[in-house]
Order: sequence, then structure tokens, then C-alpha cells
Amino acid sequence: MEIHDWNPADGASIFPGLLPRIRAHVPNETRRMTPPRPGRLATYFHVHLVSDSTGETLNAMAKAVVARFDGIIPIEHIYALVRSPRQMERVLEEVEAAPGVVLHTLVDPELRDQLEQGCRRLDMPQIAALDPLVGALSRYLGAALSTRVGAQHALDHDYFNRIAALDFAMAHDDGQGTTEQLEQADVVLTGVSRTSKTPTCIYLAHRGIRAANVPLVPGQEDGERLTALRNPLVVGLTVSPDRLVQIRRNRLEGLNADRASSYVDQDAVRDETIKARRAFERRGWPVIDVTRRSVEETAAAVVNLLQERRARVEAGR
Repeated sequence: MEIHDWNPADGASIFPGLLPRIRAHVPNETRRMTPPRPGRLATYFHVHLVSDSTGETLNAMAKAVVARFDGIIPIEHIYALVRSPRQMERVLEEVEAAPGVVLHTLVDPELRDQLEQGCRRLDMPQIAALDPLVGALSRYLGAALSTRVGAQHALDHDYFNRIAALDFAMAHDDGQGTTEQLEQADVVLTGVSRTSKTPTCIYLAHRGIRAANVPLVPGQEDGERLTALRNPLVVGLTVSPDRLVQIRRNRLEGLNADRASSYVDQDAVRDETIKARRAFERRGWPVIDVTRRSVEETAAAVVNLLQERRARVEAGR
């Protein structure tokens, strides 16, 4: 495996015919993703992700593993929908041109064999990412493996539930929808502006959870209409005033807007967050502090709250 300091000017190629995507991470991007320790240069390496489906599973696994290494940043070559020997030949050409680690989730035995033989010829490490888990489950269950490509992306009931949840989140974003419509939600997120309500709702929708969000606007609504809701779980999102001011300033800079307003005034923002937290406590709503949480972590906390609520309901029956 070749590991080196990467020159962004070298770029990285993607062959025609396979139009997945390739991320040649330039330093400005990668520092945001995996910042190296102060005083230490980042180490870049090529990682080739080969999938006969969308590549989402492989991409997520690679990111999770690389995140365990400090100062190590991958140049990702992603090859999705690889389903023919000709496509595999082109993958191997790319691997030869940019030596690195090869990860795959191939189901077809002939394509797997072609990739494995090609990697042996090139003396490149290749890893079948799902094999350990699939093998362990197969032995435990005593069940035969399916060879159907993209089985996790089937157009089944769960898939259409996720699409419906996504439609719901978009239609009930930023306070849209009547109280009657919000009753159809599984969860309603509320909080002051820029507390990650919308992206959290979108992320939850991808889990099949119907999520809506209602902002708390100074001098207007403090969530009073949400007290009438009976079906959805109402969750308050809060954030430290210092962090909120920073987020809002960045937002205004991106919009080239006037920064001299109460929207980013330290005292006004502190008062706004205090009033929001008091409103949550007064109504007995669970609160999640998103100051140091990613959207994924906030969504996971919401899912835990939903599961706890469901467990209490089941225990009360």
C-alpha cells in the first residue's frame, strides 16, 4: 500500500462508463473532516471502494474506520454499480494508476474472483468488508446467503415509508402545517433558530421517522401551539449561546447579510436560549443539547427518546 503526502494538483481520475463519484479530498476539505493534531502533517492515502450497488454501505464503513486514525485522510475512489467484467477491468486500471487499499462488497462470485486476482497481481491489499459479519450470521442462523445485488435497497414497504417520511419532513419544515397535520408526526423538534432542526428531521426521515420542526421566534411563538399535540413526542433542542452566535455569524456571512442585529448579539442570544430552555422545562419536554453533537448524534438521541416512550406505553398496557 502506498501512503504519501498527496499533491492536490495531481488530482484523481474517474473513468467514463462508471459514473459513481470520486472524492479527491483537497486539504481544505479534509481538514474539516478529519483534522490532524496541531503541528502534525496529515497523511493521505488512496482507498478504492468497489460496490455492485450504490456504495453507501461501503462508504460509511470506510469513514467510520478511518476516523479511528488521527491525521490519516483518505483520497476516496468510489466505484458504484460495478456489475460486469468490463467495468471491473476499468476498476483495476484505476487501482493500478493510484495504488492503495481496495475495499469491496461484491456479491457476484465471478466479479469477486476477478477483483481478488487483479489485486494479487498488483500486490494491493483487498478486503471484503462484510464477509466477517455475513459469515458469522450464516453460521449462527444456519441459513444460505442471498446472491441478489442491492438487496438492502429493495422497493419494499420500509422503503416507501422512508420516502413518505422524507416528504412529510419537507412539508412540515420550519413551522409549516396546522396542529392537526403535526399530529401525524412521530416527533416534533422545536428550538431557536440554527439549532439543526431541519437537518435532524431529514436524517430521521431516512430512518422512516416522520419528523416536523417548529422554530421558537423571539417575540412571537414560544411553542404554545405544540402543547395541544397528543400523538407526537415534542423534543426541545438547545445550544450554548457562544456556539449559537458563531453559527449565526457564519450563516450571515454566507448570505452577505448585515451582522449588526439582535440575531447575533451576545446578550440577546443568551436571553433567547434561556427563555427557550425555560419553555421546555415548563412543559416537561425532553431537551437535547446540540452544542457538541453532530446531526447524526442528535438524531440518535431522538430515536432513543422515541424508543423509551414506546417502552413506557407498552409497559402501561
